[in-house]
Amino acid sequence: MDSAMLKRLEVTSERLQEIDKELCDENVTRDIKRFRELSRERSNIEPVVENYKRYLRIISDIKDAEVMIGDSDPEISQLGHEEHKRLLEEEEKLVNETKILLLPKDPNDDKNIIVEIRGAAGGDEANIFAGDLFRMYVRYAEHQGWKIQMIEENICEAGGFSLVSFMVKGDGVYSRLKFESGAHRVQRVPKTEASGRIHTSTATVLVMPEMEEIDVELKMDDIQVDTYRSQGAGGQNVNKTESAVRMTHKPTGVVVSCQTEKSQIQNREICLQMLRAKIYAKLQEEQEEKFGSERKLKVGTGERSEKIRTYNYPQNRVTDHRIGFTIQKLDRVMEGELDEVLDALNHYDQEMKMLGEEH
Repeated sequence: MDSAMLKRLEVTSERLQEIDKELCDENVTRDIKRFRELSRERSNIEPVVENYKRYLRIISDIKDAEVMIGDSDPEISQLGHEEHKRLLEEEEKLVNETKILLLPKDPNDDKNIIVEIRGAAGGDEANIFAGDLFRMYVRYAEHQGWKIQMIEENICEAGGFSLVSFMVKGDGVYSRLKFESGAHRVQRVPKTEASGRIHTSTATVLVMPEMEEIDVELKMDDIQVDTYRSQGAGGQNVNKTESAVRMTHKPTGVVVSCQTEKSQIQNREICLQMLRAKIYAKLQEEQEEKFGSERKLKVGTGERSEKIRTYNYPQNRVTDHRIGFTIQKLDRVMEGELDEVLDALNHYDQEMKMLGEEH
């Protein structure tokens, strides 16, 4: 381990001690925002400090093994050689793990998410594909033990959705699904295609971290609230009471709506959650454009050329074009077995960050 990395670990270890002292301060415990910030920082750096302690123990053990190697007893010397080799391998593995832990962490990684899927280019087939993507993410969430909460759905007669939005709640949800934003392309023969010709259609996916009041402050004076009767099949309240809610944030022009709950109060709360998430996403996009950095996961107009991933049914193939990753497991991916794809994206992101750290 180089001296610069060791210094960072020493500073991080000292910072953990400072945080623990602050968390015991009554003034900090009364300040909810400050307390949460410190708690979040602590949870992020604690694994780093644990690795640092393990590293110091390994270095101490390596020195002991070197003493054994120099022993006059051949058996002890041989044992020292074996232990020395094992410890060096353990040290190398630990250093690599720690390098990843030291990479800049997305502050939203532990948050729940709001997902919005829209049928884009391709008419009915695009909407059907949007429904397939929705089912894929729901299956993946079920595999992870996460919870799904519906927000809005515009069901199409041919099947699927022109729009479906939902919340996913669980541990580390954003960290796993944040790279899903973008235009997804499907290549297959539609059920309505008599000639067997392969069609290409797209659906767009937008993944936003859930924002709370302390993250994004909204003034009700800036929000226009409209209520209307829910559409579609449902319980006794549907089509009879104005339980559906639409909110327009006048300063930014962001519009959201929700009609999935029977209670107008519940729909209003969901709308506020969506507004905070969409305004945060809009501000982030503006900031990135201002500093000229490329957005890795941009949701465009949904045109066929603006693709991040292709789902090719005839060849049972999924290709993520951002990292050149391909697997011949489309059938399993569509059943929610996404880990192989998501792991590849996360590993690529880590590699890019490590290259940035080195330069």
